[in-house]
Amino acid sequence: MQERSTNGVMQRLLENESAFRQFIRRRVGDDVVVDDILQQSLARAVERSHSLNNEHSALAWFYRILRHTVADYYRSHGAEARRNEAVLRELTISGNHQEPPLDELQATACTCLHGLLPNLHGNYAELIKRIDLDGESPVQVAKELKISRNNLTVRLHRARQSLRVSLEKACGICSKHGCLNCTCG
Repeated sequence: MQERSTNGVMQRLLENESAFRQFIRRRVGDDVVVDDILQQSLARAVERSHSLNNEHSALAWFYRILRHTVADYYRSHGAEARRNEAVLRELTISGNHQEPPLDELQATACTCLHGLLPNLHGNYAELIKRIDLDGESPVQVAKELKISRNNLTVRLHRARQSLRVSLEKACGICSKHGCLNCTCG
């Protein structure tokens, strides 16, 4: 009996989908968010269908679920916005909100990196040195090696993966955080 009642309620809700979408759209405006809120609300309705006493009041019951879901959406996005603003404020106060220049990053990169490069497979060390450390153009490097740009991209990706594995073995946790200001050497 309960299953048939739940199916009837869900059918009634689905018949009113466009009205629900319009209700949500007036409150949030973004169609992607409308879809998400409607989906979350329908999931909540299925989970809480046992709390509906009268099938005739299903629409009012579901509008209550919609209002709660919209409120939850704004609450969560407000909290996220406040967190982001706090982080930005902190970074601005500390002066860390700007990216350091490339030459400064290279100076602070893990000193272990240069010792591990010669142990990489094939010409991986050469690719990393030329493109990542010396800043050569991948197009120029591909031309000089007489390989396609796609081939170079695949090789460079494999070289970086290989270096990452080597760094993780040699440096441990230090390498997980990007190897800047390395303390393991």
